[in-house]
Amino acid sequence: MSIIISHVEDYGLHEVYDINGNDLQDLVNLPKDPKQLEAIGGVNGLAQKLRSSTTDGLQKNANALSSRAETFGKNVLPDPPMDSLFTIMKDTLKDETLIILIIAAVVSIILGSIKYTSENPKTGWIEGVAILFAVIIVTIVTSINNFKNQQRFQDLNKKSSDRQVKVVRAGEQCVISVFNLLVGDVLMVDTGDIVCTDGVFIDGHSIVCDESSITGESNPIKKGHDSQGFDPLFISGTIVQEGFGKMMVTAVGVNSINGKILMSLRTETEDTPLQEKLGELADRIGKFGLGAAVLLLLIVIPKYFLQLKVDDIPITTECLSDITKIVVSAITIVVVAVPEGLPLAVTVALAYGMLKMYKENNLVRNMASCETMGGATTICSDKTGTLTTNQMTVVAGHISKLFENVDHNVKHNIPAQLHSIIVDGICLNSNAYEGVSTTGRTEFIGSKTECALLKFVQLFGADYQTIRSTSNIKKLYPFTSTRKRMAVLVELGNGRYRLYVKGASEIILGRCSTYFDENGNVQQMGNDARRIYEDTINRFATDTLRTIGLAYSDFDLSQIDLESADEPSQNLCFIGVVGIRDPIRPEVPHAVAQFKRAGVIVRMVTGDNLITAQNIAKKCGILSSNGVCLEGPEFQRMTNDEIDRVLPRLQVLARSSPLDKRRLVERLKEAGEIVAVTGDGTNDGPALKMAHVGFSMGVTGTEVAIAASDVVLLDDNFASIVRALLWGRNIYDSICKFLQFQLTINIVAVIVALVGNISGNGESPLTVIQLLWVNLIMDTLAALALATDPPHEGLLDRPPRGKDAPLISRTMWRDILGQAAFQLCVQFFLLYRGAEFYNNILGTDMPDNGVEHYTMIFNTFVFLQLFNEINSRVLGNSLNIFKHIFNNPLFIIIWFVTIGIQIVFVTFGGEATATVKLSIAEWGICVLTGVMSLPLGFLLRLIPIKNAQVERSMDSESTPLFSKSSTRYSEV
Repeated sequence: MSIIISHVEDYGLHEVYDINGNDLQDLVNLPKDPKQLEAIGGVNGLAQKLRSSTTDGLQKNANALSSRAETFGKNVLPDPPMDSLFTIMKDTLKDETLIILIIAAVVSIILGSIKYTSENPKTGWIEGVAILFAVIIVTIVTSINNFKNQQRFQDLNKKSSDRQVKVVRAGEQCVISVFNLLVGDVLMVDTGDIVCTDGVFIDGHSIVCDESSITGESNPIKKGHDSQGFDPLFISGTIVQEGFGKMMVTAVGVNSINGKILMSLRTETEDTPLQEKLGELADRIGKFGLGAAVLLLLIVIPKYFLQLKVDDIPITTECLSDITKIVVSAITIVVVAVPEGLPLAVTVALAYGMLKMYKENNLVRNMASCETMGGATTICSDKTGTLTTNQMTVVAGHISKLFENVDHNVKHNIPAQLHSIIVDGICLNSNAYEGVSTTGRTEFIGSKTECALLKFVQLFGADYQTIRSTSNIKKLYPFTSTRKRMAVLVELGNGRYRLYVKGASEIILGRCSTYFDENGNVQQMGNDARRIYEDTINRFATDTLRTIGLAYSDFDLSQIDLESADEPSQNLCFIGVVGIRDPIRPEVPHAVAQFKRAGVIVRMVTGDNLITAQNIAKKCGILSSNGVCLEGPEFQRMTNDEIDRVLPRLQVLARSSPLDKRRLVERLKEAGEIVAVTGDGTNDGPALKMAHVGFSMGVTGTEVAIAASDVVLLDDNFASIVRALLWGRNIYDSICKFLQFQLTINIVAVIVALVGNISGNGESPLTVIQLLWVNLIMDTLAALALATDPPHEGLLDRPPRGKDAPLISRTMWRDILGQAAFQLCVQFFLLYRGAEFYNNILGTDMPDNGVEHYTMIFNTFVFLQLFNEINSRVLGNSLNIFKHIFNNPLFIIIWFVTIGIQIVFVTFGGEATATVKLSIAEWGICVLTGVMSLPLGFLLRLIPIKNAQVERSMDSESTPLFSKSSTRYSEV
């Protein structure tokens, strides 16, 4: 229901009623139906109720204007909420893994600092502090990255800053800031303007608006009075393609349609699939560590008291100290079980990927979306401005003869004597002009058709400004919907005049009696020639080209009635016909092919008609022979079950509304798909917001689209989404590589510590400080090494993993458990037979369970991890673990730095690290034992295990499946 406002004498007081007189306590809104406007007396009645005037506008009374601004609001949208660094840090610390680490660190500090629970209170606190230090690093890195992203986004939004507009106030035309527009103002609109408020048409000349950014409809909307069959309502955020006139402002700022859409997009975001999986993993690891600790207590404490009973030792207060040590050992196992390096590995991988993506023109607003894109299973793409350039261009024509491609050589295919006629006719018979657009670029502004024609004549080396300034234009005949043509009369001199006409090709052709042949000579328009042009027009129309006919004729003054509203448009000479289309971005077909190669389905969702959408989809490679195309009205009538059945083959959704696109995304998400959405218009906002990851165009995208998206394509290049897919998959792989490496360490360390405590003298062969080195320092360096591998094209040669695919795949479990079993065998052999083995090999007299013996066990454990780190560079069944290794020099540097630190740790640690200096031979044995991880990894990858990834394709050779439940869908 439309809302109007009835004021009392004081502007500051008002009562709000709807048309039926019901109290609504709301601000003025744009009438949704022209009939509602007529019900209140049209624009004049609306102006009266707003205490304004259609001719004089508002009065220049400062108090009244200020009161009106308070009543109806200002034409300003509040800045997007920007979280403080403290708030971001607080949110970061809600991560489950970090919470577990903080709890473990606090307990470790307390127990390590107390005399009765720590062997050395002076150093017992070090482990807990080191864990907290790791948590602090992760929190700071993540928070600073997210904080910087907010600032980058605000910088991007400055492109839509303050600008000047023309209004009528107190009967005078004046220029004010767009932020100072008020309800009731009479706003002047002109060609190229962005409508900055909602409003109602007052008067004007040939106003046509492009409302595709709001409605998705590519057809221009003519503005005028409803009684004349035109649309009287202006929508904020749309563009005036041509014409000029005045409108009455009815809603500003957050109350306008564009403002409401923007404000509705400021909602909380849901967790990404990776965040959900990492949360589940943290729970499982916590339970694993807690289970091992409980098992230790259940075994060791009864064993301790049984041993006291067997040895007939009385229970004294010293027993409390022994029990406390056992509890501390159990807590240590929990700490060891938690992968301290995992949060840092995730943060490093995301931050590194985000930085690299920014350098490749992908501005990532939400850091987690870097990884999410890698798991995308389907992309719902807008057409206009995303797959196409959103710039109408002459792509074919028939002038003197047919030309199917337009390039810099086109003028050589047209007889030279026609060049001046073509150039003058297009440049003079046009309202478009060159200026600075809202994006800050110099381009043609006006009707998309006229802009396309002006760009076409540039290929002839023409300057439209020079031609217009040197020509004597006598009269303009504007375009109307009934005439479907426009014309301009130019005085040539010596009493001669020339009329240039352009318009609907079939109408222009019907008014021509002559034409130019292949040599540029004028010939009579016979049936054969007319049939050739008609066939060309039909062919262009079938190919979804917009056809424009060009004609001219020369007259003397006696043949012209300058007072007539219509031009003398009979017996014209047909110059020819040109075909105009919004061309496909050159990178799109290859990018779509790459997505298909990667198993990602691309769907086109557009407001255009079905025929145009199908044609563009075929040229892009989106629509296959067995694909399904639907129109919005039909899609709206379908039930969810019907949509689910058609989804596997749905490739084009034409004439769709913003809600249709949003519903499609919703159904895909319900089906278990990871959905990416691309768009540049306001109408794409709801779908961009709902998708797992939304891509907007940074150059041509509207403020709404950019605000709703996760990633902004700064170069508007569709191929940049392929780079985002590569980086996303690479980031996910980097995290999985680290998990493969980290979990092997954790399994071995927990079991060795558990068994050592149970079977030995109550102490683990790996001391707390040694475990600290392995779990913190080494893992932190490994996180940097494994998280900074650059992507490679091979990442596109596999299907998407799907939302429900496990974080740890079958092949990862194979390698983790295989390496862990081997390392446990080595550790237990060295623990129980190591001293004897070393003495036999080296001819030494190493005591069993001594410091040297345990140093060898620890050193071997570290080198097993170092060489397994090289194994962890590869996921799956790839046999070449050194492939692309030199593409990441940081990995090589960190690997050798880790060895250097280990040498210092063992050689100079002494009592603090519970190590002794080893001989060269002993170092050699440790290294050779660690090297055995490499051939073992090779043998493990020979075991044929196939990951349960869902192979999907939209091609006719295969039946498309969905990751959540393939039985839910049937082939269409």
